[in-house]
Amino acid sequence: MDKIFEWGHSRRYNDYPTYIKNKFGGRVQKISVNVGFSCPNRDGTKGTGGCIYCDNITFKPGYCEPGKTVTDQLNRGVDFFSKKYPDMKFMAYFQSYTNTYAPVENLKKLYYEAISVPNIVSLVIGTRPDCISKELLEMLAEINRNIPVTIEFGLESTNDKTLKEINRCHTWNDSLNAIKMCADVGIDTCGHIILGLPGESDSDMLTHAKIISELPLTSIKLHQLQIIKNTKLANIFASNPNYVKLFSLDDYLVFIIRFLELLNPKIIIERFVSVSPIEKLIAPKWNRMKNFEIVAKIEKALINNDTWQGKYFQSKT
Repeated sequence: MDKIFEWGHSRRYNDYPTYIKNKFGGRVQKISVNVGFSCPNRDGTKGTGGCIYCDNITFKPGYCEPGKTVTDQLNRGVDFFSKKYPDMKFMAYFQSYTNTYAPVENLKKLYYEAISVPNIVSLVIGTRPDCISKELLEMLAEINRNIPVTIEFGLESTNDKTLKEINRCHTWNDSLNAIKMCADVGIDTCGHIILGLPGESDSDMLTHAKIISELPLTSIKLHQLQIIKNTKLANIFASNPNYVKLFSLDDYLVFIIRFLELLNPKIIIERFVSVSPIEKLIAPKWNRMKNFEIVAKIEKALINNDTWQGKYFQSKT
């Protein structure tokens, strides 16, 4: 008989698809929206050039064009997915760059336009932890009373030295404050963590799992560091390949198991890896494996090692 874990099923980690199915009663797809935002570490407010690894084009779908209205982008996405799944529901996903980096009144118009599109059942906003305000969260809390809102924060690391190295232009304390502010008004949060950033050892990265396990995060997205063309990191890597230690697929699978074992079982796993377009990717290429294939390998490794998310988690509270 399969073991039933804390999240109520036999899968050995707290998986996002099951969470979404239970929350919304069926299949839900994120539809990306691009409204042309910038970032404070791009426009000179805090820095220039953006994060050293960043090229937002790598994860922007074809239907996602900033020249079109929010309604047009969402309708195109809905039409695209509805042909295959007529009963599917959708999340409006403000994805590219920093989607709270504008006056609150401007943001309010965009967000309310998004949730007025038929079959949109949730609002997801990608942003930075230093671009949150009390006024913004009051407005989002109002939306959240009618339709679920999730804020995705690019945390990337819990280490201030690393955050400085990758030109994030915010601190870990900014991340802590932002997550707490959202929790205080009842808004779900997702945190992005990149594994393999410059200078971080396995011990440093496992410490991330311990630290974020104590936070009121709803979910996380894990990404292996990738070298993408036309980024500052690509230039550094070309002249100094030892600047970062890139994971092989086998090493990443072993490490992810160790990470999951330390992670609070209440935190939902939205993603284990990032899969960039092959034409943009310099390294690591992992034989062009797709996301679902890597997830299947992780699930098999958890079973083979008779382990699971939170096996060694110990709360400090």
